[in-house]
Amino acid sequence: MAVPGDVRGRGLPGLPILNGEEEEEEESHEVLLSMFAQHGQLGLCFYDSRDFTLHYMPDTSDNHELQLLARVVQEVSPHVIITSAKQERCMVQFMQGLGANPDYRPEVVTYPYVDFGLEVSKQRLLSAHFPFLPPAVSERERISYLSSCISFDSPLMLRSVGALLKCLDRRRVGVELEDSSVGVPILQFHTYTLKDVVYVDRDTYSVLQIFKSELHPSVYKLQSGEKEGLSLYGILNHCRCKFGSKLLRQWFLRPTRDLAVLNRRQEVVRFFSCPRNSDSLNTLQASLRNIRNIPTLLRSMSLSHTKVSDWQGLYKTVYSAVCIRDTVRSLPQSIQLFQEISEGFSDDLYYIASLISRVVDFEGSLAENRFTVKPNVDPAIDEKKRRMMGLSDFLTDVARRELEHLDTRIPSCCVIYIPLIGFLLSVPRLPSMVEKEDFEIEGLDFMFLSEERLHYRSQRTKELDDLLGDLHCDTKDMETAVMTQLQTTVLERSACLYKVLDLSAELDCLMALSHASQEYGYTTPTLANHHRITLRQARHPLLELCSPMFVSNSFLSSETRGRVKIITGPNSSGKSIYLKQVGLIVFMALIGSDVPAKEAEIGLVDGIFTRMQSRESVSVGLSTFMIDLNQMAHALNHSSGQSLVLIDEFGKGTNTVDGLSLLAASISHWLKRVPAEVPHILLATNFHSLLQLGLLPSSGLLSLLTLETAVDGDELVFLYQLQDGICRSSYAANIATLAGLPPSLVQRGVEVSELYRTGKTIKRIDRPSTEEQANKCVCVVKKFLCVNLEDQSVDLQRYMKEELLPSGGDLL
Repeated sequence: MAVPGDVRGRGLPGLPILNGEEEEEEESHEVLLSMFAQHGQLGLCFYDSRDFTLHYMPDTSDNHELQLLARVVQEVSPHVIITSAKQERCMVQFMQGLGANPDYRPEVVTYPYVDFGLEVSKQRLLSAHFPFLPPAVSERERISYLSSCISFDSPLMLRSVGALLKCLDRRRVGVELEDSSVGVPILQFHTYTLKDVVYVDRDTYSVLQIFKSELHPSVYKLQSGEKEGLSLYGILNHCRCKFGSKLLRQWFLRPTRDLAVLNRRQEVVRFFSCPRNSDSLNTLQASLRNIRNIPTLLRSMSLSHTKVSDWQGLYKTVYSAVCIRDTVRSLPQSIQLFQEISEGFSDDLYYIASLISRVVDFEGSLAENRFTVKPNVDPAIDEKKRRMMGLSDFLTDVARRELEHLDTRIPSCCVIYIPLIGFLLSVPRLPSMVEKEDFEIEGLDFMFLSEERLHYRSQRTKELDDLLGDLHCDTKDMETAVMTQLQTTVLERSACLYKVLDLSAELDCLMALSHASQEYGYTTPTLANHHRITLRQARHPLLELCSPMFVSNSFLSSETRGRVKIITGPNSSGKSIYLKQVGLIVFMALIGSDVPAKEAEIGLVDGIFTRMQSRESVSVGLSTFMIDLNQMAHALNHSSGQSLVLIDEFGKGTNTVDGLSLLAASISHWLKRVPAEVPHILLATNFHSLLQLGLLPSSGLLSLLTLETAVDGDELVFLYQLQDGICRSSYAANIATLAGLPPSLVQRGVEVSELYRTGKTIKRIDRPSTEEQANKCVCVVKKFLCVNLEDQSVDLQRYMKEELLPSGGDLL
């Protein structure tokens, strides 16, 4: 049977279209991280209760600051951290630093060192609950299978797994309400790695506006979380399903310099960015909308808690997956992802879809709110249902015969069937039947009174019970048995469903990036393992969406020139925007996205460091300038020749001379390195003295740039065009006028600035200057010395009051 590739606007075969079908609800989940460090090696694993997956990272070397572990904690954001009571000093310091962070405080669980024992951990792993393994599998077979899923060559990781499994069993994560015999399910293993991951810290994510969370504007959702604001993630996330958006966020949190991975992504983005492939793009996106949360569905099946909606979701998923496979098979198989989908979406999907379609009666299931099967699945069930359908006429005939043997006062009767109770004879309540004793009828056993009708069990109804049994419950039990068999069949083929989830999420992300590339006019960058970055007519991906006019600028940084760029210019001329523009374009290339530039050639960087925005300092107990220094120190100590460093207005948080000195020393430190070890540096500053006083060493790696402006009368016009040179003035007065400061205040500021620049004395205007006061005092003294004090006719008191100090005696 051919399966159509486009399901837009049509119901799926065998599945009724539901009006007002609700979106899948976000279930609360928990992430538990277990870690163990020893002798410079780190082993860790974590369990995500959302998809019931155990992620593990093979033993990896880490430095004494545990920077790799810090990156993992930042990326995973665990709710619970499990660690050993016996720890090395580096781990103790790391946990102390984690506890001092007021913005993120996970629960810390400490277990004795013995719980991290290697043999104990292996036994816990072998005893864990894996629903995908048959119950009768032997220990040797279990070991063989697990050794193919998880590396037994990483002892530290295995020890962390043992402690994690103990915590899961104690907390009964995800199975809190189940019987104690039901273990915490582990549905799959995933290897977690940070290999070739580009370093990007929290400050960089914030200042580049890669993510930006905002409170939801709806009053009904104020307590339910946040929404994504204007951010790079927000404009690129055109994913059609939730797990696609989740994977895209992981790509943003884990930018890579692995060329193979980036080329794999680029070839798909390039294919779907082509307008002639838009029909395939729309068809695939329509199918992706129907992919449901597969881990949750499989978990419900493993616990036998499958609801009708679960079967609907699973059917939609496998049917849509088959549509995706059939569509992708018509696309070029030279593209690696298309080939993997064509081969990985196996015929098991079609088998599951056809099996569900043949077995599950969705209309009947919705009507009865339970699992029901279609006709011709099980003859015994069909027979039971046939009997139930024919009961109405049969019971009417039985009731007519029963009425012939009843008291003539009873006008009518009927025989009814009640599940779990059986067949009963129902008669109307007569006026004479007041007390319970009046309900007794010879040959009948009174059962109960309901809605003015009396219900009895007669000899004939007893015979019906023996002959027909409890039809409804028997049918329900038989259909439940069919459902269990169907669940087992699906779980046995769960591997193909997980492959659907992984490949569909990747396809969704790449189609989202191609959609953004088409919409915003991006181009595919050339990536290589060299130390050059070349951008021609580059644009800021966020600002160009908000501004009616945006001036593009180029960027060139090679191994021998332009490595360190110092950008001067007036305030508001676009220096910070240019820095962020370069940082965002490099970041976009490292996730496999196209970039906003006419041409781009990007040598893969190993980290993006920023000193651009001063964070609020009250919560961390540090001054703003101290936080600025920490950011700068981090860039100085950890950047390499393949790093990108963005610095904006460093040194302005302290004394001008001290700030200028620190900035000059930092740039000189980088310039004195071997050229191959000098990172790509962009520095925006208003310290013009840095260049005018010659505080930097002469180097071919140094490039001086400014943003062009023009003065039209008293008005300053920003041209936002980058050019070689140095800005000779900050044009602070013009900026102040544009900001609306009073003209008199601006004029006085210009006067004071000119006097300070030329080294002249700054005269106060609110009271006489010191020079005027000195001249006045000299004049008074001269007058006083001319007075003949021996002349008796001189009225000295009058003379001093009226002639010597006529202003009332105030010399000041």
